[in-house]
Amino acid sequence: EIFMSWNLKGDYAESCNCDLMCPCIFLQAPTKGFCEAMLVWDIKEGHLGDVKLDGLKVSAWLHAPAVLTEGGFQLALYVDENASDAQHDAIVELWSGKHGGHLGVIASLVGEIIGVKKAAITCSIDGGKKSLQVSGAGGWDMAGVESGDGKVAQCNFHPLAINPGFPVDVNLTSKQEYSDHGRSWNTTPDRVGLSGPFVYQA
Repeated sequence: EIFMSWNLKGDYAESCNCDLMCPCIFLQAPTKGFCEAMLVWDIKEGHLGDVKLDGLKVSAWLHAPAVLTEGGFQLALYVDENASDAQHDAIVELWSGKHGGHLGVIASLVGEIIGVKKAAITCSIDGGKKSLQVSGAGGWDMAGVESGDGKVAQCNFHPLAINPGFPVDVNLTSKQEYSDHGRSWNTTPDRVGLSGPFVYQA
């Protein structure tokens, strides 16, 4: 199998159904026994081979039946509607693990892809308040939890390395909504959210 050269960098954020602090970060069982999360990757710069991916967004909704490292995820993938056909195919290949690297590790935990769609994805990850909206699917709103020094609380060197080498900001959600592919998600507020920079490469 030929792995093409690729790299991606930008900001990522997710909100899941766990309490603060989310046990999944430390590879423990999710608060509710299972985990359902909605994620977004806001790609600032990236490419797969000669296909540039700057400025595109990718979102996913997932259901993990138990401890995250045990895998068996069901995953719905949403690709930025602004992506060209070549960009769309590159993102699907990367997120399905075809070209290895850290996305290959994440993809190895997915048991079933329940759908891939193009969608308008809007997100704001900078600053204290964060939001995600995926047209036809759902989204969330969350805000940074204040730490003792008046900044946003962070978790460093956590073993659930979705953004290896970087800390995650810890957030509290005020809204989580998802309805697509026969799945629905509308949890009580005050769930956990994580966000931070990411750099992936082959």
